[in-house]
Amino acid sequence: MFPNINPKKMQEMMKQIGMQNEDISAEKVTIEKTDGSKIVIKNPSVTKIKMQGLESFQISGDVSEEDGISQADIETVMKKTSVDETAARAALEKSNGDLAEAILELSE
Repeated sequence: MFPNINPKKMQEMMKQIGMQNEDISAEKVTIEKTDGSKIVIKNPSVTKIKMQGLESFQISGDVSEEDGISQADIETVMKKTSVDETAARAALEKSNGDLAEAILELSE
């Protein structure tokens, strides 16, 4: 964090200002975005930080993004409703990837 500072001294300074750190053991961290896609962090280093009554997390690791809608799901909706790929994808995005809901919406 700060170069040339003794780690014990740093911990003492953090304690004086009411800041607490806790390392959390984790295999994977997944963040689900509102558009249905996901941010996946593998081999994460996770630190929980408590300060002034608030908790926050610092996460680092191998980051990748995943599309929330698979091609197989799009094809399933297309087959069941006879719509094109654009309409199937739009319905799946609107339903947050829920196949049944997307099919029902397009069948109405």
